[in-house]
Amino acid sequence: MNNPTIIKGGTHRDNRGVLTYFNSFNLDAFQRFYAIKTDPTVVRAWQGHRKETKAFVCLDGEFKVGVVKPDDWEVPSDNLIPELYFLSEEDTNILIVPPGYANGLKALEDDSRIVVFSDKTLVESQKDDYRFESDMWMNWSDS
Repeated sequence: MNNPTIIKGGTHRDNRGVLTYFNSFNLDAFQRFYAIKTDPTVVRAWQGHRKETKAFVCLDGEFKVGVVKPDDWEVPSDNLIPELYFLSEEDTNILIVPPGYANGLKALEDDSRIVVFSDKTLVESQKDDYRFESDMWMNWSDS
């Protein structure tokens, strides 16, 4: 996979509650995961990896996720245009971001929570970590 991809999940509702599932999401390649809980006042951007695949799934609330492919990892062009994805607890989508991209995210509701899966260990990820200013490629206040 060379481009960001959405994997559609689903839900089942009955008298016991709501079950959310992602049956077509293969966890074999992933090493670890972490959860981020934040609110609309915080922008977490931009972090990129040349070798690491990440997967994002929203558990609570809603997130705007930006994904951009830097043309130079040390001094990227500032006129690149990110692809935007909106993930919410209602949509049951997983966003897969392959290696070679930077990503950023912003909650659109209070107490939003997102889980991030990584196919690299923490040590491997830290050796492949590129950070850029949060306002470099977009205004996070715009939709």
